[in-house]
Amino acid sequence: MTKNVLLTGIGGQGTITASKLLTIGLMSAGYDVKMSEVHGMSQREGQVLTHLRYGDKVFSPVVPKGEADIIMGFEELEVLRNIDYLKQDGVVVLNTVRFNPIGVLSGKDKYPENTVEMIKKRSGKLYAFNASEEAEKLGNLKVMNIILLGTIIKSMKLEDINWDKIIEENVKEKFVELNKKALRVGMDLV
Repeated sequence: MTKNVLLTGIGGQGTITASKLLTIGLMSAGYDVKMSEVHGMSQREGQVLTHLRYGDKVFSPVVPKGEADIIMGFEELEVLRNIDYLKQDGVVVLNTVRFNPIGVLSGKDKYPENTVEMIKKRSGKLYAFNASEEAEKLGNLKVMNIILLGTIIKSMKLEDINWDKIIEENVKEKFVELNKKALRVGMDLV
């Protein structure tokens, strides 16, 4: 049975790093994993979307619309833009922060007022919290992605994987302990 995960955010939020750590963890647990990234002007806060599929045998890296078991969202509007990927009873892990896209900044568009409510209506279960504030409490906003990763690990029941080892082997040494703390903060939020 294949599980489907979609990670969505904007450039600079660590979406791809979180995707890669999740992929490494799933591979270490013996799953066949396929991952695909889509970058849209990611250097300028454009959309970053990662499709990740795992199971006994996975044949395609792309999550079909309506089949994502879980969406991990780094920004509210990016989740709303991709909510059609979520299956009927799917789970959403949402960082409740907003970044205005260029259309909003130019005055051409309006940022939707009730994004969290719209996401909640479309999801089977919603974990919504401000992971950016939690990261600031740890002293580094950049670990927001690891907090979200901890949340998705717990909600997907993947705690048995040795995530500390994965962080030790894939994160710069001076940030290892901070990332381990961030992962635990995320797990405790679920």
